[in-house]
Formats: sequence, structure tokens, C-alpha cells
Amino acid sequence: MRVVIAEDHALLREGIVALLREHGVEVVAQAEDGPGLLRIVAGHRPDLAIVDVRLPPSFSDEGVRAAIEIRARQPGLGVLILSQYVEPVYTAELLASGEGGVGYLLKERVGDVAGFLDAVERVAGGGMALDREVVAELVRTRDREGGDAELSALTPREREALSLMAEGRTNAAIARAMVVTPGAVEKHISNIFGKLDLPATDDDHRRVLAVLTFLRAGG
Repeated sequence: MRVVIAEDHALLREGIVALLREHGVEVVAQAEDGPGLLRIVAGHRPDLAIVDVRLPPSFSDEGVRAAIEIRARQPGLGVLILSQYVEPVYTAELLASGEGGVGYLLKERVGDVAGFLDAVERVAGGGMALDREVVAELVRTRDREGGDAELSALTPREREALSLMAEGRTNAAIARAMVVTPGAVEKHISNIFGKLDLPATDDDHRRVLAVLTFLRAGG
């Protein structure tokens, strides 16, 4: 796996580089701003870009905007966003912007080494890894605004399963969280696909489409 990192905080950036290299992940380049990210992605063609949402000069949304641009240039590129705060609207934009994996983690999660490395592997492989706080905020936003027509047909347990899917959890992990059997999870997911009228392609792609529906409803 080849990784690039865009993070203006030197100490955090070097810490992530050291952590990844210690676990056999090849970090091929680093950048401190959006234009730098565009250059290193073009030059190295990585499998994954780890990007801070807020980069110089204005520290608003330069990082995520650069991430969306690099996915337009390299659609299969995985993007793992790191943020100090929960800003879930960006996740929906990223998920809709390309074919690669997408993740959104709070920076504090980097301290959970096993969880962070799992997110890196998952996103580089085309999957999802969304911070539980991002998912929780999406649920709160959706509930405040009265939900979404596409999701209104789902039962509470199906919505719970979908929110866990949004965190990138496997069926087995969803079963443990919901305290049900894996068979029950498979039934919930099948019902979700049917009620959201998702195309009968491979299940991984349908999971992404289902989560995208969920994110758009919350955003």
C-alpha cells in the first residue's frame, strides 16, 4: 500500500508517518497544503491519501476540497479525512466524488492504533471508515429535520444497521453491536437494499450506495 499525507501540523504528521511505517505501510510523500497534495498525488499515484480537512492558508475546507479534486483526477483513490471537529457534510461530498474508499475520522482516533490502521486498510481497499461521532451527528441532524423520504420506510432496527454500516463495520461486527445473529443482520441489510431500491450489483457497491443515501439524508 502506497500512502501520501497532507497535514500542516508537523508533529502530528510525523507521528502518523512513523506509525504507518512501523506497521509496514509505505508513506511515499508528505504535504502541508492543498496544492502540495495535488502535486504529490500526481507524482506518486498512491493507493490512499490521508488529508486534514483544514489546511493553509485559510484553514477552512482547503483539505477536503483538494481531496475531492484528487478523486476527480484519480477516481479509484482512497481518501481518509482527519478532522478536529465533526463536519459530516464533507463525507457525503467525498463519497459521491469517486470510486475509491472514503473515511472520516476525528484526529483523536489516531491514538487508537489498531482502529486507525484498520481504517487505513479498509479505505485503501475501497471501503468505508466513518467516525462514530460523525454517524451520530448525521442521525441527530436527520431526526431534527424529520428524516428523509428515502429512509422513512426503514424500521428502527434497519436504520440502526445502516448507521453501523456507515461506520464501515462488517456484518459480524454489526451483529455484535446489535446483539443479534449474523443471519438477522443479513436480513436487515437485504431489506435496506430492497426498500432503498438499490441495484442488484455486488453487495459492497450496494453498501456504499445505501450509506450515501444515509449521508445525504443527514447532510
